Parts: sequence; C-alpha cells; structure tokens
Amino acid sequence: MENGEAVLLGIDVGTTAVKVAAFTASGRPAGAHSVAYPITRPRPGWAEQDPEDWWRGCVTALRAVLSGLPPGAVRAAGIVSQVNTHLLADAGLNPLTPAVIWQDQRCAGLARELDARFTDDDKTRIWGGPVALDASFAGARAAWFAREEPELWARARWLLSPKDFIGARLTGRVATDKLSGVRIAGADGYLPEAVALVDGLAERLPELLEPETPLGPSPQLGGAPVVVGTMDAFGSVFGTRTTSPGRGMISCGTSLVVAGASRQGAAVRGLVRFPPRDGLFVHAGPTQAAGDAVRWWGRVSGQSVEGVFASAADSAPGVVFTPYLQGERAPLWDADVRGSFLGLGSGTSRADLSRAVLTGVACSARHVLEAVDEACGSPLPSLTFSGGGARSDLWTQLHADVLGRPLERLRVRDSGALGAALLGAVGAGLYRDVETAADAIVTVERVFEPATDLTPLYEAYRASYNGLAEAHSHLATFRDG
Repeated sequence: MENGEAVLLGIDVGTTAVKVAAFTASGRPAGAHSVAYPITRPRPGWAEQDPEDWWRGCVTALRAVLSGLPPGAVRAAGIVSQVNTHLLADAGLNPLTPAVIWQDQRCAGLARELDARFTDDDKTRIWGGPVALDASFAGARAAWFAREEPELWARARWLLSPKDFIGARLTGRVATDKLSGVRIAGADGYLPEAVALVDGLAERLPELLEPETPLGPSPQLGGAPVVVGTMDAFGSVFGTRTTSPGRGMISCGTSLVVAGASRQGAAVRGLVRFPPRDGLFVHAGPTQAAGDAVRWWGRVSGQSVEGVFASAADSAPGVVFTPYLQGERAPLWDADVRGSFLGLGSGTSRADLSRAVLTGVACSARHVLEAVDEACGSPLPSLTFSGGGARSDLWTQLHADVLGRPLERLRVRDSGALGAALLGAVGAGLYRDVETAADAIVTVERVFEPATDLTPLYEAYRASYNGLAEAHSHLATFRDG
C-alpha cells in the first residue's frame, strides 16, 4: 500500500475467534489476523467463554495487523461482535463470571416465565410485534444471574456484550448501541417495561450511542479513535450494502443470519425488527447452527471441516438434516427441538450425510427468508452471500439451489469486519454516513444462479418440525429428567 494512505480497522469478536481486518478507505483489504478461542459447555445446554480470551485475542490480532502497516496509517477502528452474549463485569472491567454466549439455553425456563407476562397486544405495544423472549434475552440472563449468583450480581457494575467490553478496554469508555440491545432497546432508547423485568438491570446497562460515535482514542492504535460499533449481524448489514429497500443478505458463519431491508415496518412473528435508520427497517432472523453444524459433523464423523466439504462434493442429495443441535432460533424459537437425519437407507454414505448437513443449513436459511420476504412485503430480488461459508463454492451453490434465487458472493467475505471498518470510516469523517460508505466500497465478486431444484428436500425439512413435535417433546422430558 502507498505511504500516507488511510487504513481502517474492523474488529470482529466472533463466536469461535476474534478477527482484525485492515482496509483502505476504498475497501481494499490490507491485512488480517484471527485468534481462535474455545467454547466451554460445563453442563448440558450451557455454552460459555472466557472474556479474557476475547481481549488477549484482540490484542494479539491488533499487533499482528499493525506490524504490517506503515506507522500512523490507521485512522479509526470499529467493532462488531456476537450478540446476546452477556458478561458481568465490575467497575474496573474485570469479568466476574464466564460470559454466557448466545447458544446457551440455561435460561429457557426463565425466559418462558418472562414471556408469559406479556400478551400479544402488550408485545405489539412494546416491541412492535409478537416477539419471543427466548433464552438469550438479556432480561432472562440478568434474572438468572440475580437468582443463581446473587453475590456476583450485587458486585456487578456492568452487563456487557463482547464488543462493548473490548471497546471499553481499548478506550476506557463504556457504551453500546440500540441495534445491539435486542429486546431491551428501541428507537428511543431502553424499553422501560423490558428493563424493569429485573431489579437492578437498568443501572447495569451502558449508555446508548449511535454505532459510528467515537468512544475515544485507543493507546493500542496509536491514538486512533474506536467507534461504538454494533452487533455482528448488523455489521454484516452494512458490510453487504443491505442499506436500501429491497436488498437482502445471508451471512453464513458459526450461525446464519438472513436479513432484508424495507420501508415497511410491519413485524412478523419469529423475526427481529431493528429500530429504523432514516425510515429504513431491517428485518432479520438468526439461526442457531451453520458452521457450528459443520464442525459438529466433522468431529463426530472423524473428518476435518475441509474433509466434510470434500466428501459432500462427491455425493448426491437425498437425505434431510435439521441443524437444531441446541434448539433453534429464528423462525422457530424453540429451545427443546433437536437435530435429526431423515431419509437414511442402507446405501447412505458418510459423504451423503456431509452433503445433507450443508443442505440442511441452506434449508434453515430459506425458512428464515420466507419470513423476511413477508416482513419486507415481497420477495427480495437481491441477496448477497458472505461470511465464512461463502469461501465454499459448493455451499454457496447449495444455498442458491435451495433458495431458488441468485446469490451475489461479495469480494470481501468478512462482511462483519468490513461493516465495522465502515463505521470507523464514518467516525473518522471519511464518509458522510455508513450507507454512503457501503455504496462506495461493497462490490460483488460472482453471481451463483440456481442450478438444481431442491424444493422437495426443503418441503421435507419444513414438514419434519411439526411431524416430529411429539418425539421432540418426549426427548425434552427425558433430558430434563
């Protein structure tokens, strides 16, 4: 890169790793480094991480990326992270407990109790539609901490998401954004009736700022500012240019997120409707397992992740897989359902099951997309595909086949990190707003057209949920024991 060229950093605190990516002001990649960390599962249904792993990984990745850049090149940085992951921290930003990540189901019962306090009319008044308060809801997590860890809850100053923890460590200022405050924040700030569900929650929440607002300078970045940032899914909204009506995206990472932009604000059951930005609504739904399903299948079948994709390429479709390994989020919001293979025969091979896993994740995308289309008022004519899953031609093509519509694979696959960098660019004054930045920077690498009609497999996928409801109920009773 040329001396004097401005560089923007995107920090993405994901579920399996933290990644730092550098981009020029025109969006050209200028370096990247990621550091992996584990998920611990100390009990059935639990999923935790050490917040210090996020911090150590962030510092390591920043040093690696900065070592390849000219001194003083970084103009700003933005942060995105996994959302509905919560940690308790004291006033000195020291974690008091492991972080409870979005996959964790320990609060499912508490969430059902909180959800039952509201009628559909109440939900429409408060949240704009018949939302579901699930196990990842911040109120349910706060209620669990208050009940199960009362001494730590009493000591806690903050209930933070990963990106807010990292932003505070980098700059000393604690803040979050409305988009990340799923179910507890709206267009005008925190939702009083949601926050009031748990005594003491209100005073443990950070101040709310716009995602592109600078938190302050960071010593780790030579004094360059770090902006507030947002949740990873909305970072991908910016990083895929899902910032104008009729545009949609699928981000395929550890989980999968489908989103669409519309001037229509009607709420649809099973989806998240974000607070509007300049009159534009984004309707989105996150699933529970995409890349996570692939890693699970690789582990139990004795294959690497690369081996799963290689074997899937040498097989034919026919087996149906439902990726409900720890329940499902959008559009089902069912903590009790579990995954299954359907259509097994004596000739079924490991390769067939590998292909079924990839296809099943694509079916989950279509399931969410149907609800997103409804929320947007019509089928989305334009869909982008990004995230780690977009590195595979096979998986991208399978999504196009299952969805039955073209997919635009983007030049920058790490759309969340790019979205974070775009927010930094706005905070640094390089662009007027993030929509303008996205229009200037996001470009398509290749378009994948549907080649095979996989609708029959999808219809079997959809039918399996209702058809196996009684079986899942019996299994849930057995697990709860």
